Amino acid sequence: MISTLEKEITFRFLGTRKNDGFLNVISIFSFIGIGLGVAVLIIVMSVMNGFRTELINKIVGFNSHITVSSYDSKIEINDINPKVRSISKDLILSNSGEAIILKKNISKGILLRGYESNDFSKLRIFDNKISLNNGNALSKNYISIGKELSFTLNLDIGDTISIMSSSGVETIIGNLPKQKTFLVSSIFESGMAEFDNNIAFINLKTLEEFFNLDEKKRNLEIYLNNPQNIENQKLIVQNNFPNDFVYSWSDMNNSLFSALKVERNVMFIILSLIIIVAAFNIISGLTILVKNKTRDIAILKSIGVLNKSIIKIFFLIGIIIGTSATIFGIILGVTFSMYVENLRQFLSSVFNISLFPEEIYFLSTMPSEINPSSIFIISLCSIIVTTIVSIFPALKAAKLDPIKTLKYE
Repeated sequence: MISTLEKEITFRFLGTRKNDGFLNVISIFSFIGIGLGVAVLIIVMSVMNGFRTELINKIVGFNSHITVSSYDSKIEINDINPKVRSISKDLILSNSGEAIILKKNISKGILLRGYESNDFSKLRIFDNKISLNNGNALSKNYISIGKELSFTLNLDIGDTISIMSSSGVETIIGNLPKQKTFLVSSIFESGMAEFDNNIAFINLKTLEEFFNLDEKKRNLEIYLNNPQNIENQKLIVQNNFPNDFVYSWSDMNNSLFSALKVERNVMFIILSLIIIVAAFNIISGLTILVKNKTRDIAILKSIGVLNKSIIKIFFLIGIIIGTSATIFGIILGVTFSMYVENLRQFLSSVFNISLFPEEIYFLSTMPSEINPSSIFIISLCSIIVTTIVSIFPALKAAKLDPIKTLKYE
């Protein structure tokens, strides 16, 4: 319990005076250091959380949530367990193969994914901007390419491209690779440059003929109602396909998200040092304050103020500085996190530099996701650190001998 006297003395000592110049400088630097440390932590954590969430949304939006690959038998959608259907939004058969696109003097490797025309329209890339020539986007000899690939090869809807298959055709002069001409029927934009530049879609039956693939090798793509709760739903699918290979979007990108998690944790630890270093300035400030207020402390003790009250006073001063700096940092960090993309665009336009190149980060904008739990943990850590460093100066103030102190005043 804090008494009224302790509160009044605490706020009196917090007040600035002309003869406390150096002390005021240390207090201001402690306040700014802790505030900036909290703000930087919140901004970095928000950007990394946003990057992870955006990456998951792009990957989940472009790829199936769970994929079933058959080893030797054809997958029949009609035979799928009702329990699997209850957790699924869409069930789609697909196949894929690697090929080479030939356009004038340019050749480029590409992954072709085959779908039926009616299944292609169910893919989530339609949630993004997509330019279609007609509704039947994956008819025979039609191809749908990404926006980045269209820029790379200077293609537009209605243009034709030649694609060379890895499978060959026996001729009188030997085995020659298959080559086929496709008409660009649509250009999609997934939001990830890596996908848009390296993946294209064609008709499923055309793909199987082009690569000499068997219908038994078709994959079953399962799009879930809730793709986040992936592990439990994967077990349900595995029970329905015990003899087939079942994998999820999480399995395919496990190393990527593990690296992101490690990077986020390391960044949190490293940037926390900013708060710790700034918080230790509070020790310096409170120590100087104790020295400047030696006479006042001696007078307080001589009139009957207990040691525990002296400890509370200086302890409260440290906590008030740390807490107010933390609140300032939260406000600053949340504000920057909300407008980080606007700030990026402003700096890019002013200095004519690319601060977030999408060919490296796969995303066209800098994402940010403010996580209340992260803010709470950062704030809690900041307040705990400032509380701990306030203990030593408070104990030192309580140990002052009023008789010796007043003797030399």
